[in-house]
Amino acid sequence: MSAESTETKKVVRVGTRKSQLAMIQTNSVVASLKKLCDDVDFEIISMSTTGDKILDTALSKIGEKSLFTKELEKALEDGRVDFVVHSLKDLQSTLPPNMVIGAVLEREDPYDAVLMHPKHATKHLSDLPENSVIGTSSVRRVAQLKRKYPHLKFESVRGNLNTRLRKLDEDEVYSALVLAAAGVKRMDWESRISQTLLPDECLYAVGQGALAVEVRANDSNTLDLVSKLNHEETLLRCVAERALLRELEAGCSTPVAVYTEIKDKELYLTGAVLSLDGSECLKETMQTSLSDTQTQEDSSSEAHQHYVSVVAQTISHQAMQAAEDIGIDMAKLLISKGAGDILAVARQQNAGGEKK
Repeated sequence: MSAESTETKKVVRVGTRKSQLAMIQTNSVVASLKKLCDDVDFEIISMSTTGDKILDTALSKIGEKSLFTKELEKALEDGRVDFVVHSLKDLQSTLPPNMVIGAVLEREDPYDAVLMHPKHATKHLSDLPENSVIGTSSVRRVAQLKRKYPHLKFESVRGNLNTRLRKLDEDEVYSALVLAAAGVKRMDWESRISQTLLPDECLYAVGQGALAVEVRANDSNTLDLVSKLNHEETLLRCVAERALLRELEAGCSTPVAVYTEIKDKELYLTGAVLSLDGSECLKETMQTSLSDTQTQEDSSSEAHQHYVSVVAQTISHQAMQAAEDIGIDMAKLLISKGAGDILAVARQQNAGGEKK
């Protein structure tokens, strides 16, 4: 290709956090788009977010929403970037009114993984001595794992993944870390995983393992571009999960956990709400049919309709509505059983600075 033709390529600016994991994830999204669009050049613009800067406080105690997205969304709003790549679990269930999720990529492993201190390399959590300290920044993990492993202690650990792994290996404080398996695998640290926590031990976070592309709602060209990356099954599962979270009005300070799967055109959703200490747990499972849905062309009047801020022009709107509805219905069922009170107490405890 000549220099002249290269210069006429459209340039799309991509926003991301500065961490190594965020850059790996963003580069993977850009690489996928390059394969689909050889007439576009991509410029990656990285920045630090509030969550990256405040490292001495547990996430649940900071009291600010959009910890890992606010600065990126400001850049998107100002037009400094054309889209932003996020870990979907970092995105609020309700986005700013002029923003949408234009693509949800195929989900990596959504489960949580245990990384042991080298001296415990062959062990599982059940094998650790009484009062061994487990590092995790998630109240969701702590609430569930306290129920399963009452002999262990749980302490917050902050920093990017490189920092957390160094703290595990060098500080002699933690016997193990619990991290999202997806991030560990994307960092190529899979050999460090000693145990994968399956749903009977620890349900995962809403959107965990999936990458999302956030776009300005009125930017049709960028929406068309990134929509090529959508993975239908992942998108529908995550719409259900996000609808549950939104209806519960929950966030990172409250223990909400999920499990979803699609089998034989049926979407199954398990949702759980727990107290911070894990002593209370409400868990229910529901299902809904996706069999009567058909893909619609984006020429319909519903082309840019969103479901919990997700837009997907080539995926059936009936399917997306069914996914959103089951999340709402699950939340209402849990609330009818007392979830609202459990969540209110958790928020109050975090606001008061009570330790997890």
